[in-house]
Amino acid sequence: MGDVKDALLSVLPTIRLPRAGDRVHKDECAYTFHTPETDSGLYICMNTFLGFGRPYVERQYNKTGQRAFLHLKRTAKMKSEESNSGTGDPPRKKPTRLAIGMEGGFDMSEEQCEYEEVVKLVILPEFLEIPRDGLLGLPEMVRDRVSSAIDAILSADSASRKQEIQAWDGEVRQVSKHAFNLQQLEGVPRIPPCGWKCSVCDLRENLWLNMTDGAILCGRRYFDGSGGNNHALQHYQETGYPLAVKLGTITPDGGDVYSYDEDDMVLDPNLAEHLSHFGIDMMKMQKTDKTMTELEIDMNQRIGEWEVIQESGVQLQPLYGSGYTGIQNLGNSCYLNSTMQVIFSIPAFQRKYVERMEQIFQKSPADPTQDFNTQVAKLGNGMLSGEYSKPAVEKDNDTAPEHKGLQDGIAPRMFKALVGKGHPEFSTNRQQDAQEFFLHFINMVERNCRSSSNPNEVFRFLVEEKIKCLVSQKVKYTQRVEYILQLPVPMEAALNKDELSAYEQCRLQAEREHRPPPELVRARIPFTSCLEAFAAPEQLDEFWSAALQAKSNALKTSRFASFPDYLVIQIKKFTFGLDWVPKKLDVSIDVPDELDLSEFRGGGLQGGEEELPDVAPPLVTPDEPKGSLGFYGLDDDDSYCSPHFSSPTSPVLDESVVTQLVEMGFPAEACRKAVYYTGNSGAEAAMTWVMSHMDDPDFALPLSGASAPSSVTTGGDPPSEEHVATIISMGFSQEQAVKALRATNNNLERAVDWIFSHIDDLDAEAAMDLSEGRSAAESVSESLPAAGPRVRDGAGRYELFAFISHMGTSTMCGHYVCHIKKEGRWVIYNDQKVCASEKPPKDLGYIYFYQRIQS
Repeated sequence: MGDVKDALLSVLPTIRLPRAGDRVHKDECAYTFHTPETDSGLYICMNTFLGFGRPYVERQYNKTGQRAFLHLKRTAKMKSEESNSGTGDPPRKKPTRLAIGMEGGFDMSEEQCEYEEVVKLVILPEFLEIPRDGLLGLPEMVRDRVSSAIDAILSADSASRKQEIQAWDGEVRQVSKHAFNLQQLEGVPRIPPCGWKCSVCDLRENLWLNMTDGAILCGRRYFDGSGGNNHALQHYQETGYPLAVKLGTITPDGGDVYSYDEDDMVLDPNLAEHLSHFGIDMMKMQKTDKTMTELEIDMNQRIGEWEVIQESGVQLQPLYGSGYTGIQNLGNSCYLNSTMQVIFSIPAFQRKYVERMEQIFQKSPADPTQDFNTQVAKLGNGMLSGEYSKPAVEKDNDTAPEHKGLQDGIAPRMFKALVGKGHPEFSTNRQQDAQEFFLHFINMVERNCRSSSNPNEVFRFLVEEKIKCLVSQKVKYTQRVEYILQLPVPMEAALNKDELSAYEQCRLQAEREHRPPPELVRARIPFTSCLEAFAAPEQLDEFWSAALQAKSNALKTSRFASFPDYLVIQIKKFTFGLDWVPKKLDVSIDVPDELDLSEFRGGGLQGGEEELPDVAPPLVTPDEPKGSLGFYGLDDDDSYCSPHFSSPTSPVLDESVVTQLVEMGFPAEACRKAVYYTGNSGAEAAMTWVMSHMDDPDFALPLSGASAPSSVTTGGDPPSEEHVATIISMGFSQEQAVKALRATNNNLERAVDWIFSHIDDLDAEAAMDLSEGRSAAESVSESLPAAGPRVRDGAGRYELFAFISHMGTSTMCGHYVCHIKKEGRWVIYNDQKVCASEKPPKDLGYIYFYQRIQS
């Protein structure tokens, strides 16, 4: 007891009780996916509340000197039938809404297992173990402090659990701005409680009651031809009456309310009052039609690609071991799972993060959960080690075939929380676009590889753009860095136009006769047509020609200036309709197993071509007379008049247009660039620029260079020391960190983006500093030469090795899976289910990954 007492007294000052803001990592090791259920249990630091598996707890002690750890070991047992259905407990409720931690949603607090838990206090480096009941013989002050700390850690919500049980609602809606001042006309008819039909086309389902004038009209037509005939929407366009409620969804709890003005499903706190205006007693209404959420689920399931892409109906062989580890879906995280499965099938990322894992862990900060390289290495090792690729423990009553072949796999909670931190979309549990996440991850790798090898180089390539002025016949060549080749889908190239026409006729007839739509016919598009559409010249009607010092027509063509080791191709299936509503093109594309792009390599300035002068276009000021040419007005004799523009170092932007675009939800910096590059030509021109540049990698980056607006602050308060230190930790010098922060109003995220958008300028400065003997810039000049980003090049011959597929009507819903070719066979990764693929649906992919064929 004396040794125990002395040991406890020596660590007592370091033992803390977790406060409200502390994150208690008691579910998972910071370096591995070990949990309290692992054979060796989990060690939780009683000072920092970080969790560690047995292999890494000593490392943490050596790094921080912390000695007091709470050892937690749990053994899971399935609940008995009696405990699940005993008379004392109500039956488990089936979820009725797409929500977590909310009434009617998935109950994250309900445990499916019972646990036997063993808790000990462990003091390092001796690994002196003190059971909880071993504290009884200690002095009261020591016993109370240690017991209170243990109880507080055990009762605290873990960091991962806090993230999981945050109320997430897939049906979350905002209160309509019209809810409290809705105009309701007098003299409207009373609405019966049933027997409704559309007043225009006699449809009797999918009916909406306009809550201003009482008109009952059918809803929108869905992509497959089902639904309504758009009469409710047309009524709004004619009258401007904004709110409608879906008849058949009204219950005492509410109903589906749509705001045409706000273009979204909304909440109406005064729904009962608004309905009573038409004689409808909400308290007596019953549900007789599907809600919009239920229809969305049904719509997704009806699409044939769900079964094809997931290879449903085929008994697939489960695979286990290294490289075949499943990843748990953390709530709409399949976009992340599919992307990272492909990423860590590429040797460059394996070498960077898995083979160098121990070096990364050695350099990790005191809190490794907040270090990007540490968490990526942890994820990569978890996927490739094979340690977590084992069959899931099946429940006694779980014999559903869709559960066969499941793994427990890994749950990348720390990784997801870190890469999504501060991001308006990836920090949520909403579904995301896998292509956007890929670029987001690439950007984070770029930021954190400043002074070391960069695996992104395998994706990086140069696109050569040639613009030819059709008046002067002079040309301009530019190059830009890309990580994804985006291919358009030319629907006019479909090979089965007759079938599509016949399907459309059958669909329209079924719609008129109120029958279910016919079996879907997909447009079959040749992959070569997509490539030809990418390479085809693009007409530019508003090109400013430096040779003419005026606007003219021009042609733009794109070619490869280099070929990467791995070529990522995105099929641009997602587009916008005439009403700006996102939609997905349902197409089948004959993507080849082997691809030769040699004919699409650019050659730079050709013999006989003359370059356009390198002169920047002038910028119009708000008070410039607006003519038909935008930047220039026309004199009475139709000759060009002299332009009026401000100093190129201090252009003036029409802030009212910027504000108008920002209110639509676009990034502020993108809106500023839109106004700048359209010469203050108004909101319509700026909106057109935004919509055509949304896929640009630098879309939301600040406007940079000499043309940047003068409103960017270069003075003011000194930069935050914490922000400076953060940027320095990425491999930049203090001078560069200070400069970036001053240029971005001390905004850390924007400062980092600013550095990368000014990388060439910084490297030129670094080279100059190095010639003058300034060692502070050495790491910068080593990692990225002044000549520009490092780009690999080689033959343009490739073979398909992976593809990511999307199921659903838009990127905001649905599901992602990926197929990867490993050891000569195709493998499907569907979250926790990893199986040998029988029929990889290559024609339905969304993002394709090709690797170079080595000659």
